[in-house]
Amino acid sequence: MGPPPWEATQGRNLEQQQEGVGFGAMAIWLVRHGETEWSISGQHTGTTDIALTPEGELQAVAIGKMLAGRAFDHVFASPMTRAQQTARLAGFGDRTVVTEGLREYDYGEFEGLTTKEIWATHPEWELFRDGCPGGEMPDAMAERVDAFLAEVRELQGNVLLFGHGHCFRSIATRFLGLPIRAATNLRLDAGSVSILNDGRDGPTLVLWNRRVAPRAVLVADIAAAVARATP
Repeated sequence: MGPPPWEATQGRNLEQQQEGVGFGAMAIWLVRHGETEWSISGQHTGTTDIALTPEGELQAVAIGKMLAGRAFDHVFASPMTRAQQTARLAGFGDRTVVTEGLREYDYGEFEGLTTKEIWATHPEWELFRDGCPGGEMPDAMAERVDAFLAEVRELQGNVLLFGHGHCFRSIATRFLGLPIRAATNLRLDAGSVSILNDGRDGPTLVLWNRRVAPRAVLVADIAAAVARATP
């Protein structure tokens, strides 16, 4: 089976995608938390503090192996359990600074609902255009991530973030200088890695929605261990 159609790498490995990272003043690595029961069902998960599934835990470990050897100057995570679990299992728990700036979109009355369920009462609803009654509106989300990006830019260097899909889509859109509604066109799956970078010609999307097959990573580790143990 070939790579997922939304995977920006199109089969190329991570090292190829990293060419040029660090060219500019900073690079931001985005790790969306691993799988949860609600990411499987498609329920909007903002303020609900849900943990990773066993598969999500494996994804976090695999992401940690993929990031091993990379130097990060700063590591931040959302205060939600699913993000902090991912950071810890990836091997960054002792370095992680928790920040409210990485909280997921506040879905208000739409918390826990699927898009199909929302469309039943709000036909053609679109998050980054319409926002959420009782929750955040797109302009407010843009202001929140703009403030976070301004803080991060003061730090410089390589920054690693553990957080959520809609928040990260907002961060990527605003980092690129685009209106918040453009985040609609960026899909971001659970257990994925993306990279934003200050390139020669301006802010650049270096890597997007790079997913890791956790079992393949673990099998490779076992094979390597067997090889080392074999005379």
